[in-house]
This record gives sequence, C-alpha cells and structure tokens, in this order.
Amino acid sequence: MEFLSPGAIVWQVLRQFGPVWLGMALIMGASFVRRNRLGTYGRIYDSPIGIVGFGLVLFWLLTAIMADWVAVVDPFVQVRALKNELPGAIDPANGTVFLFGGDGLGRDVFSRMVYGSRTVMAIAPFATLAAYMIGITLGLPAGYIGGWFDTVLSFIANLVLAFPVILLFYLLVTPEIRQTAIPSVMAAVFFLFPLVFVSLFVWSRFRYRPEVLWKYLLPALLLGGFGYLGLTGLWDPTGLMKMEPSTLNIFLAVVFITSPIVFRIVRGLTLDIKTRDYVAAAQTRGERPWYIMMWEILPNARGPLIVDACLRIGYTTILLGTLGFFGLGVSPESPDWGSTINEGRKLLRIYVHPALPPALAIMSLVLGLNLLADALREQSMRD
Repeated sequence: MEFLSPGAIVWQVLRQFGPVWLGMALIMGASFVRRNRLGTYGRIYDSPIGIVGFGLVLFWLLTAIMADWVAVVDPFVQVRALKNELPGAIDPANGTVFLFGGDGLGRDVFSRMVYGSRTVMAIAPFATLAAYMIGITLGLPAGYIGGWFDTVLSFIANLVLAFPVILLFYLLVTPEIRQTAIPSVMAAVFFLFPLVFVSLFVWSRFRYRPEVLWKYLLPALLLGGFGYLGLTGLWDPTGLMKMEPSTLNIFLAVVFITSPIVFRIVRGLTLDIKTRDYVAAAQTRGERPWYIMMWEILPNARGPLIVDACLRIGYTTILLGTLGFFGLGVSPESPDWGSTINEGRKLLRIYVHPALPPALAIMSLVLGLNLLADALREQSMRD
C-alpha cells in the first residue's frame, strides 16, 4: 500500500478546501470593507475574537454547502483494501487518496467528515431558529401581560426543563416513537409558530396601513403556508420540504427542549424592559400590546438573544454529536460526526484516525460559536 507524506497530506487537504477558502475570502473581505454599514454583523469585524469565531463558523457552513466539491469520494463508498488504513493511503485501483485514512468499512474518513457538516448545519441552526420563534411568541406576552397566561406557560416550561435532557432526547428520538402519532402532532404544533410569529410581526407594524400590510403579509402567509404543509407532510408536490423520519424526530426534539429555555430568557428580558421609559411612552401614545412587544421590547432584547442563539446552536451541535454517538443519529449509515466518532471508538486503542477528525470538527465549530458569542456580548456591553 502506498501512502502520501505528511506534508503532501496537509497540502492536499488545503487544496480540497479551496472553494471554501475562496468563499470565506470573498464574504469576509467584502464584509470587512463595508462593516460600518452592516449593523450588528459588521461589528464582529471590530473584534479579533469575533473574526476568528465567525471564520470557524463560516468555514463549516461553506463546507456543508460545497461538500460535493470538497469531498474526495462518496462518503458511502466502501473500498475493502483501505479498511482501517492510515491517513494518506492511496487506493491501488484508481489512485484516489484517502486523506484521513479509511474507517472500519473502508470508507473515506475525510469525505465522511465533510458530509457530516451537512447534518449539523441542516438541523442545529434551523431547529434553534424555530425554538426562538416559539419562545419569543410565547415569552413576550407571558412577561408583558402576566397573569394566568404567564403562570401556566411558566409551569409547563419548568416541567420540561426539570426532565433530564439526555433522557428526554432518548425518549423523543427512539425508533418506537416514529410508529406513533407524536411526531406528527409535534410537527403540526411547532411548525405553526414561525408562521404565527411572522404574521404578528408584520400585522402589529402595519395594521393601520392595509395597503402596505397585505404587500408583506400575503407573501409571508403563502410561503409560510407552503412550508408548513410541506414540513408537516400534508402537501409537498415539489418534495423540497420533506424530511426523513429520523431527521424530523431529532429536529422536533431539539425544538421541544430548547423552546422552554428561550421562553424563560425572553420572559425575563420582557419583565425588565417593560418598565423602561420608551415602553411607557408607547403606552401613552396608545399603541397596542403586540406593537409594543414586537417593536419596542423585542428590538431592545435582541443583543442577549443573539448571543444566546450562538451558544444554543453550539449546545445543539454537541447534543447532535451525543445522539449520533449513542446510535440515535439520522440513520445508521449517516456520516454525521457523532456516529463516525462512535464507529471509530470501537478500535480506538489501535486506530485513532477514524474518530479524531469528526471530534475535532465538533470542537472547532462549537469553539467558533462560543467565540462569536463572546464577541457579540462585548459589543452589546459597549452599547
């Protein structure tokens, strides 16, 4: 068996990530030049920590998008001759280089790491966004209006948070759950909240200007309704919104567990902000409660929420890796990072290379999100 030298491996890896480096250079270069016009996003470039953190996150995001160009081979292709071979092994049949070696089934570890980023980027950010829309939609009125509504929602949130997280994840993503109506009911409820959030956001702003209201609200309802029908499996003629049952279960589990945390954060911020003078001024002008919540309280709470969202995506990344490690990932053959680490763990004393790259991938992505959150927190404190 022929092998590349360590220097050649490093050079080849850098070449494979060429499209990613180019994309990062264009995005970050253009953003740096125009940072003074980009609001909160532009302020990231005033902090070295923020640049490093955003760079790590952008690297994995672009890797997920360009996985077909970056990967060497199909992550599911098995080459028996390269079973557990060390990094730099060359396929004697066609000369393909397994940059990070082969796993226990002769699959390319590098390609599986690259495609594994798609699983994380397809679930963690969007599940966190859905959880935030639920938490904001319920947390704002709970903190602003209070009363029995606040009491009931706070009790439900505390009830969910009192359950051990890993055990709750295990119960929600087991194959037996897929045989019941629970995923369908959860999807029907959870995916409705983004549509409600956007509708309230637009309606509260333009309710007295119907000619503008329908200009924004109608497209939002049409696109949101199409997305809702597709994600819930009711109607999706294009097949673009379809999720595999295992992916849907994990997505819903993340939303279910994250939403109560976001609810408590939003409720606490609302209780504090509603005592400010500008909220009292809006009340004096006769503004409606939803206008005050959406356009007075929420914008002034965006700093802590954005920081927490970055951290929450990192927590979700770790949870996805944990689920995959325990064999509860999107599918047994999936190249998601947790499953790959679990497969490499079985021969860890003999072969380190199959488990190390996905572990470093998780670490670098979570590190980038934490650094990005720290930079955003510093900026919010300056404001």
